[in-house]
This record gives sequence, C-alpha cells and structure tokens, in this order.
Amino acid sequence: MKVEQALLEVARNSILHEFNSSFIIDKEALIKEHPILSEQRACFVTLNLNGRLRGCIGSLIAHKPLIDDVIHNAYNAAFSDLRFNRLSPEEFKHISIEISVLTPAIKLPYENVEDLKEKIKVGEHGVILELDGKRATFLPQVWEQIPNFDDFFTQLSKKAGFPNSCLEDLPTIYTYTAIKIK
Repeated sequence: MKVEQALLEVARNSILHEFNSSFIIDKEALIKEHPILSEQRACFVTLNLNGRLRGCIGSLIAHKPLIDDVIHNAYNAAFSDLRFNRLSPEEFKHISIEISVLTPAIKLPYENVEDLKEKIKVGEHGVILELDGKRATFLPQVWEQIPNFDDFFTQLSKKAGFPNSCLEDLPTIYTYTAIKIK
C-alpha cells in the first residue's frame, strides 16, 4: 500500500472508530511499512459531502508524528468542527477525505500590499494572517475557489475577524505549501 493510501485509510478508520470500535489503526505496522508516518509533520484533514465542506481541522505547526496528527485531525474534522454538527454514520458513507501535509510556515517579509501581491504565489501558497494575537489560515487549495488575491485576503481577513483593510496595517504573513492527498 502506498503511503497516500495508508494516510487516507488512517483518517477513515479514525472516524469509523467512533461508530464501531472494532475499527483499529495498527500504528506500529503502518510506521514499519511507511517510516515517514513517524516524522513530526503538520497536516489538515478536510471532509467534503456532496462537493461541499463538511469539516476541516488541522495543525499549522508540527508537534507530533504525522500518523497521530492525521488520526487527531480526522476525528476532530468529523466530530469537533464547531461550524457543523457531528458527522452521522449516514453522512460518513458519502464523504470524501482530503489530507494536506504542510511544509513548515515561513514568515514573509513585505513592505506594503503591492509588495505582498508580488511575493504571494497564487495557487501555491497557503497563507497565515496574524494580527493582534489572532490568526487565520487558508490552505493552498482555497485559491481554487478564490483565485483573486484581493478576494482571497478579504475572505481570510473575515475568517480571522479582521477588517477587510487589515493588510494596510501590515499584519504578519506566513506562507507554506501542502502536499494534497485525496
């Protein structure tokens, strides 16, 4: 089994275990087969139902082995994303799971909005927007739904609870990329 398939199975079984405790994850065997699963990596797990977001939880900073981060984030995307009710067994039959394994975030120095526009790689960069102790992120694949820089940052500012004009205050910006597994 390829590592991508193993990660998707881990995510699926993490959720299934809530409905049926006989679904277990043999972490030791999986790590033996795919040593990368023991590396400290950050990831997001996104659940979609009928093409629409149904849950998304993740880690921006690597703080545990990848296999544990996938287990934790898959479970929380299904049952703890406050934007949605807990995933039902019926919904589970129809969800698609996507895992985004993140590279470490890098602070992006910039002088003004125009400079930021030149440095952000639309379609490639995930972005963390941080200001006054609050922050929000959009994964790189959000560019697929919001391909325009201004709209992307307007929605990211809204997600963080910042005014649309917050880029004028030169918030801290971090970028990262992600390996997307479906």
